[in-house]
Amino acid sequence: MQNKSPEQALNEYREKIDELDQELVKILAARQKITAKVGAVKRANSQAIYVPEREASMIASRRAQAEALDLSGDLVEDVLRRMMRDSYYSQHANYSKINANIHKVVVVGGEGALGKLLVNLFANSDYHTLSLDKDAWAKRASILADADLVIMAVPINLTNDLIKQLPSLPDNCVLADVTSIKKEPLEAMLNVHAGPVVGLHPMFGPDAPGMIKQVVVVCEGRYPDKYQWLIEQMTVWGAQIYQTNADKHDNAMAFIQVMRHFNTFVYGQHLAQENPELSELIAFSSPIYRLEFAMVGRLFAQAPALYADIIFNNRANVDLLERFHLRFGEALNLLKHNEKSSFIEAFEDVQAWFGDYAKTCLKDSKQMLLKADDGQLLRNK
Repeated sequence: MQNKSPEQALNEYREKIDELDQELVKILAARQKITAKVGAVKRANSQAIYVPEREASMIASRRAQAEALDLSGDLVEDVLRRMMRDSYYSQHANYSKINANIHKVVVVGGEGALGKLLVNLFANSDYHTLSLDKDAWAKRASILADADLVIMAVPINLTNDLIKQLPSLPDNCVLADVTSIKKEPLEAMLNVHAGPVVGLHPMFGPDAPGMIKQVVVVCEGRYPDKYQWLIEQMTVWGAQIYQTNADKHDNAMAFIQVMRHFNTFVYGQHLAQENPELSELIAFSSPIYRLEFAMVGRLFAQAPALYADIIFNNRANVDLLERFHLRFGEALNLLKHNEKSSFIEAFEDVQAWFGDYAKTCLKDSKQMLLKADDGQLLRNK
């Protein structure tokens, strides 16, 4: 019997792979139908879409099964996480309604990007939800007269002024805001409303499809038992709640948001003024540098006023940025004077500050980079 040519052997193997891939697609379709039923049961019983313990247990079990079959646990985990992400959002067309006594939710700024997301989430949980925007602001007294929840989802530079313009709200109405600073809006809400007040900061952009696996910071204002239902509702939506006070939140945001946005702005400005060929920079970049370019490009793809408000809103941030500027200059001096040993010593100090978390970052970033390279992420301009 004549031996098969390499091409014939490859074609046979490829046909078998195609058959298996077709079966895999059928299995994924069957899985999706089951996850939809899971979502229906969760809605009927007011259970959260995302249950971290269940996810962790499932991944650990499937990894162990894969490794027993001499299959990469990382491969199986990647596939599972991608399937679960899809199933979470296929389950979220309708969420359960935590508080049946809430008859009216008003999102001030509901036509904005984040406001629309909130309006959709509440509407998908069967809350009667209205958007109050500038064209109807003159009618705010009548619109808000019987509200059970009012959420301020307007730009930072308008938040405090609009809070002060709110009419008298019902005693049990929950008043909340979703700005990225908390102290001043909380104080303004506490001054204008004698009922329950809470400060919220969704730690994600308006392009997020929902709250699943997203962090929402909660800063206590007044009568937390009166707004506990709102926190539980966000948990049902998949949010991970982190509770703190306004001072701690704002101090953290100076490092998490202000410093990063300002640093990215300066880096982007420097690139634009140096004017290298952007397509060449991207072509020469490995996945890690393309991801870094992506974060810079992401900033400049959005409204400049948004980032100006975040950076300029708190003048106390100037001192922090001046210290950053000073340290940049000190590091530059090490380079100018060829003090390599001092650079290494400073590097090791930072390593010690990060501790074991740096190793976690290294491991996690490797997974991100593999995925970025698989998809040739941002390889073309």
